[in-house]
Parts: sequence; structure tokens; C-alpha cells
Amino acid sequence: MQSISTIGVLTSGGDAPGMNACVRAVTRAAIYQGWKVYGIYRGWEGLIGGDLKEFTTESVSSTIQRGGTILKTARSEAFRTPEGRAKAFETIKRYNIDALIVIGGNGSLAGADQLAREFDLPVIGIPGTIDNDLYGTDLTLGYDTALNTIMKCVDNIRDTATSHDRIFFVEVMGRDAGFLAQNSAIAAGAEAAIIPEENTDIDQLEQFIERGIRKSKNSSIVLVSEKDGGAMHYAERVRTEYPQFDVRVSILGHLQRGGSPTAQDRILASRMGVASIEALVEGQRNVMIGVKNDEIVYVPIAKAIKIDKPIAKELINVLSILSI
Repeated sequence: MQSISTIGVLTSGGDAPGMNACVRAVTRAAIYQGWKVYGIYRGWEGLIGGDLKEFTTESVSSTIQRGGTILKTARSEAFRTPEGRAKAFETIKRYNIDALIVIGGNGSLAGADQLAREFDLPVIGIPGTIDNDLYGTDLTLGYDTALNTIMKCVDNIRDTATSHDRIFFVEVMGRDAGFLAQNSAIAAGAEAAIIPEENTDIDQLEQFIERGIRKSKNSSIVLVSEKDGGAMHYAERVRTEYPQFDVRVSILGHLQRGGSPTAQDRILASRMGVASIEALVEGQRNVMIGVKNDEIVYVPIAKAIKIDKPIAKELINVLSILSI
């Protein structure tokens, strides 16, 4: 087993609440082991460019409550190339980094997996994305905070929807996954959620309209995943096919990513950060830290990024029952 004395930690992809709490946990857990820690700024781009700084306990003081990422994040086209990854590994060798902790979503962990395979480097991934779309973990960092943000926004939108007898299509993030839309719809008492997993677009919209007409509801909230035209697409369909309804669209956008992380995200980030260092101590490599049934688990990164995470049919059923 390779002896570890120095690690690097980076955040990559879209920022997510809880990333700072996780960087804090990684840093302090590594220092607890007697290791040196380098914070790598601007993700893979910073690793290529050598934008690193040695972190101490004080470097992460008063960060657990902050949203975003103190390490910054950026897209890196260069890292997609063999030459770019070779430059990144040159930086790793120059700073005598023995292992890398990567906090990010599907694309970030895919990059980590590729780097690990090409250069035989121990890498531990931590799922940091509000989309909650990584296989092998019940929760990802930032998801709970984003859910709470969406819920509060929908609570406010409902006041206007009710006052004006309108149907509001509220678009949320999530890419190819409907976890945010489905669960925020349940939490906010919305009438429906249109998600990629239920990919019968016409059926989803028609079912909602028919249910609304049957109940004679004058106002409704529908949560829509951003994929395939998102809320604008469905609003236009209603205007064309059901002109009797007054329709509005609210696209929540990047406000879903920001804000101070919830207690759940801070605790999850702390647990996963410590677990990433413990994984290295145990000789683990190229695994993602996950949580299943409130227990820490190790998931091969290749598996986490390749397998689609299913959404529980029970959640769809719950919303259907409660929206009558």
C-alpha cells in the first residue's frame, strides 16, 4: 500500500452548498493524520496551472456556514485532452501529492476517474451536486439546501398564483434527474411535477390538466425539470391547447445553488470529508464516498458515474395522491 503524506483537494463543476464544509472536513481530517494538505483553486484548470496553496486548520476556519466554494470552480477544456491531464499530473508530482480528493458532480468525478486510471493515482470522490443524481448514494452535497430554497420560492409563488387564479410552471435544475422537481413538489404542496424519468410528456401534462379540471382548481403549481425546453415548453403548450387557463412561468435558475447550507448538508459534508481521509488510510482508491441508509459506503467511481440513479416510484405516487 502506498504511503500517503500529502493530499490535494479541489472542487469542480457547479458549486453546491456544503462544499466549503467538506473542504474544511477534508483539510482537518488530513491534518489530524499528520498529512500536508494543498487546496487546489479553480478545479482542474487550477491543477493544470499550478494554482495551489498549502492549507492549515486556520485556512478553513469560519467556512462551514458559507455557500459556494472557497476553492472556486471553473470549466476546463484543457483537462479533456491527454496533454491537459498530463500537465495536471506534472503539478501533482511537483507538489509531491500522493492522493487527490475531488468534490463535484458526474463530470468532475468522470475526470477524476480518468486521471486516476491514466496515472495510477489514488483518487477519492465526494458527490457535490444539487442534482442528487449520482448512483450509490442516497444524498449528494447541496441537495437538501437546494430543496429548501426551492420550497421557499414556491411558497411565495403560490401567494400570487392563488391571488390571480393562475397556473405557474416553476422550472428547477436537475439536468437529466427529477429529484429536485419531484421532492420539492411534495414539500411545497404542488399539484404536479414533470420530470425526465416519466418521459411521456403529453401524458404528464394532460394528466395534470384533467386532474385540475376535475377538481375545479383555479390556481396550480407545477414543478418542471429544466430538460427538453423546461417550463417555457409546457407553458406554451397550455396556451395553445388549453387557452382558457392563465399561465405564468418562473425559472428559478442559479439562486437554487446559493445560500448557507442546511444543517443536514453541513453534517453530510463533514461526515463525507472525514470518510474520504479514512478511505485513504484504509488503502481505498478510485472510490466515491456515499451514504446509504445513513451509513457511509464506498462506491467505485466508475460505477457511480455510469449507472443511472433511479427515482423512487413511491415519490411519484405520493405526489399524485396528495394533489387531489
